[in-house]
Amino acid sequence: MNKSALIEAAAAKAQVSKAEAAKVIDAALEAAVEAVKKGEGLQLIGYISLGVANRAARVSKNPRTGAVVNVPAKKVAKAKLGAKFAL
Repeated sequence: MNKSALIEAAAAKAQVSKAEAAKVIDAALEAAVEAVKKGEGLQLIGYISLGVANRAARVSKNPRTGAVVNVPAKKVAKAKLGAKFAL
């Protein structure tokens, strides 16, 4: 499912126009991105948890040349699906 299909499904379930559903979904996604960027994370119990993880610095190899490359530490987004997504 892509974003436009999600908007259509949400509009049908909530019995609102696609434009209204799009505004709500866009606002929710923007709020989630801002929360994760601030390091606060987002937790929707039973559905999904979004957060930030620290990835340690490491030494890697360029597969083509075999040269050693130092990869710096950085923060990465982390997602964990909740129980309602169990298959």
